[in-house]
Amino acid sequence: MIEIEHLTKCYGSFRAVGDVSLSIPNGQVLGLLGPNGAGKTTIIRVMTGYLPPTRGKASVEGFDSVTQSHEVRRRLGYLPEANPLYGEMRVVEYLGFRGRIFGLARAQRKTAVDRVVERCWLKEMRKRQIGRLSKGYKQRVGLAAAMLHQPPVLVLDEPTSGLDPIQIRETRHLIRELAGDHTMVLSSHILPEVEVTCDRIVIIARGGIRADGTVDQLKQKAGDSQHYVLEVKPESGNGSMRDAIRNISGVSRVDETTIDGWTRYEITGDATSRDLREPLGRVVSESRVPCRELHRESGSLEQLFVRITSEGDAS
Repeated sequence: MIEIEHLTKCYGSFRAVGDVSLSIPNGQVLGLLGPNGAGKTTIIRVMTGYLPPTRGKASVEGFDSVTQSHEVRRRLGYLPEANPLYGEMRVVEYLGFRGRIFGLARAQRKTAVDRVVERCWLKEMRKRQIGRLSKGYKQRVGLAAAMLHQPPVLVLDEPTSGLDPIQIRETRHLIRELAGDHTMVLSSHILPEVEVTCDRIVIIARGGIRADGTVDQLKQKAGDSQHYVLEVKPESGNGSMRDAIRNISGVSRVDETTIDGWTRYEITGDATSRDLREPLGRVVSESRVPCRELHRESGSLEQLFVRITSEGDAS
């Protein structure tokens, strides 16, 4: 359904996206996950025809986003992060206006508006002025407008940005309902957002793809490195404890924080290292300090995300 081939986008001397290739099959719900500024929105804007690529190409159902942008937009429903609405218009007026932009005849517009109002839970708000709606209902109006022409692809950029927890749950539920009828691309920097709504996740960092797979596949990848948590209460400084942990064979990283007078060590082991709980316990025993926690964490999507983005910070 969507093909992105060696996509590069530069703004002057700054390269926002570098040599990204991605194939999205029909019916898949794909999550683009990454920190702010990673390049997610730039990829979406090139994909939807709003920006030309510097190099490479993007296509939807075989139509090029630059040379055949009109055909691409006929097949896309796009909800940008800055949801463009006319606050002085009523919901049905705005949706009718958007229907005319999509070229729908009058009878088609009425049917389409009724359909998206029902699908996006807007029946009670259909005659309400948009400017007086809550942020959650405004997002629903934007999504309804993107669905008017029944596009096979929906592209949602940060669809829950600025919503409260209840509105976020409602929006997630709506997205999952729509997933059965559309190929979807969902961009977010919020990890639970993509974890609960997407079939496949692509992690973007520093303008490139750093991980790609299902939630289970990425969790398995996160488990390639071992993570441990140790909390102790040193009686006289913690420098020697930290050094002793670092000297354990197989330890690749030690992060230290202080919580309520206790020192918390978050320890990363090499993928090939043995279980480090025994040598860590030995360090605690030899140091003769109180210990309230020592455990090994299973691989998680959060661990992989933090590792990838922190590598970017380090570089």
